Amino acid sequence: MVRITNIAVFAASFSAASASCLSGTRLAARAADGTVAISTFNYTGEGGPLNWYGLNTTTNSACSKGKNQSPIDIVTQSIKYASASSLNFSVPAVPSAKFENLGTNVEVVINGSLVTSNFTYQLAQFHFHTPSEHRINEEYFPMEAHFVYETSAGNIAVVAFVFQLSQFGFSTPLFDSVFAHLDDIATPGTFTETGPLDFTGLIKHFNTHGIYYYSGSLTTPPCSENVAWYISTEPLPLNVQTYNAVKKVVKFNARYTQNTLGRDNLLEVSAAELQ
Repeated sequence: MVRITNIAVFAASFSAASASCLSGTRLAARAADGTVAISTFNYTGEGGPLNWYGLNTTTNSACSKGKNQSPIDIVTQSIKYASASSLNFSVPAVPSAKFENLGTNVEVVINGSLVTSNFTYQLAQFHFHTPSEHRINEEYFPMEAHFVYETSAGNIAVVAFVFQLSQFGFSTPLFDSVFAHLDDIATPGTFTETGPLDFTGLIKHFNTHGIYYYSGSLTTPPCSENVAWYISTEPLPLNVQTYNAVKKVVKFNARYTQNTLGRDNLLEVSAAELQ
């Protein structure tokens, strides 16, 4: 797979190496600003991915019967690639944004757009999975970020980035700014406000590296298909302190790898074997 070949140069392209260490550098966490609804599914036991269909057999049918489900193992020799020039990934800088803990995830609610040759999507939110949901040539990563977009007609696209732990302690400044407020929403069902967020470096990263493309699904119920996935080929750096802080709050929240696109759903395959 494509790897970071010069992490020092890469980090400099994000304006500077991060100085973020979430432990030991902040005052006691502020109280959350309010509450939000907690997700009705999870990643454990009967509430987990093996039984998402059972939680609502009508709405979540694709979770167990869909044939183009996400996440997948991205095989770099056979996956399609999108040209950065064919996409306009845009998220304006903001003085603050809503940062919430849904129990299954933490997400930032913010405006932005993604323009492709077919659609103009509006950004709904971005969130994180630990570990990564997608694998690349069977390799998984510590974390993955999903920027979720939708058109007025309901078409969905996701721009995704995987993270690799930095051996030099670097991290991506944008996400340092987000995770600086992680302790404020350590309790599921709470939200707070971030400080200033600047997406310039992330957009430059997206536009200057390869982009995997495929049509799959949401990785949470109702697992709707025909979702356009655009995944940066180059991992973002993440320092160990930040990673440990994120997974302590987010915990495990990755759907298992699905079958090859177009093949029978793995749950249908398993059910047939049991019979």
